[in-house]
Amino acid sequence: MRNSAWRIGAVVAVLATGLAACGGQSSTTGGGTAAAGGDASSIKVGILHSLSGTMAISEVTVRDSELLAIEEINAAGGVLGKKLVPVVEDGASDWPTFAEKATKLIAQDKVATVFGGWTSASRKAMLPVFEKRKALLWYPVQYEGLESSPYIFYTGATTNQQIVPGLDYLKEKGKKRIFLVGSDYVFPRTANKIIKAYAAANGMQVLGEEYTPLGHTEYSTLVNKVVQAKPDAVFNTLNGDSNVAFFKQLKSAGVTAEQMPVMSVSVAEEEVKGIGVDNIAGHLVAWNYYQTTDNPANKKFVEAFKAKYGPDRVTSDPMEAGYNAVYLWAEAVKKAGSTEVEAVKKAAGGITLDRPEGSVTIDGENQHIYKTARIGVIETDGQIKEVWNSGKPIKPDPYLKTYPWAGGLA
Repeated sequence: MRNSAWRIGAVVAVLATGLAACGGQSSTTGGGTAAAGGDASSIKVGILHSLSGTMAISEVTVRDSELLAIEEINAAGGVLGKKLVPVVEDGASDWPTFAEKATKLIAQDKVATVFGGWTSASRKAMLPVFEKRKALLWYPVQYEGLESSPYIFYTGATTNQQIVPGLDYLKEKGKKRIFLVGSDYVFPRTANKIIKAYAAANGMQVLGEEYTPLGHTEYSTLVNKVVQAKPDAVFNTLNGDSNVAFFKQLKSAGVTAEQMPVMSVSVAEEEVKGIGVDNIAGHLVAWNYYQTTDNPANKKFVEAFKAKYGPDRVTSDPMEAGYNAVYLWAEAVKKAGSTEVEAVKKAAGGITLDRPEGSVTIDGENQHIYKTARIGVIETDGQIKEVWNSGKPIKPDPYLKTYPWAGGLA
């Protein structure tokens, strides 16, 4: 699906700054004529995110974290004694463009792997490219599940590590009458199909289900529908800068987090800055990582990110998952002794690393990651306070095979 709203201006300068800071390449600056994956002294890797358009509010920071990981790995000696050279492309919030740029990175730039995507629409567009060319994509964002590919590693949460814990939390708090709001593409529609199945099996009632195009900014009619329905909570799967308009107009309608909390699964610290903390403080989020996650690895990560990009920048779940993806791929390459795709895939299963979110392990069967679920509340300083966690990493179950109520969803 093509995006209906475009905002191309300001992030172009950010892209140039990030590339210069990390020595990255783009299609406009030339990529050299190295052999597959690089040359005798380097390994080229692709980075493919929306650096313009409606999804730039979310994806630029993921690009930044991946560049940081590459810089750190290079400073520690690289991979197999070689430096990583990032080739950065802009998916431009347009799904055919993601497929086009993925093809370029694999066929023309001959990168060893690609880190990229955010929306499920972008991932779905890229999936056949990577499968046809037998190349590897590391996808860093939570998604709706019901998918696995031998050529994708999913380092964000799948359904049983985010959406289901979010619903469990609402149920435990007595929020059983919910309203569903989402962007009109594959992730929200599939997520809401799962949510409705969960609700039917758990004594919850879905009072309404509304979708708007990505980039949509007029929410007064939708907000009125929500207010009139009087739900206990809203489950929000809006993506990109539509969240800015939605939360501002929700507040303008007099809706407070106390009377009608919104549980979001695509709003993290970066989006809170764009929305404005006054418009969203008190509402809930479900993720696997927050800037406030308390462990030594995260303290080091936050300090490094702010040192590179500025003290006002924030870390968030998707960019941490992107940062982790680079390290997980590098560890698999070291274990395999090669960047060859099949060797890396074989080596990846079971790899466990201590990351900012805590311990993560690659599930060799479905190429998803064991992750700890965390529910948080947005504070008045823009940070997120964790109010619940799963206690240990949850085994990824993208097809919800262990949930009887999910039968027939796949």
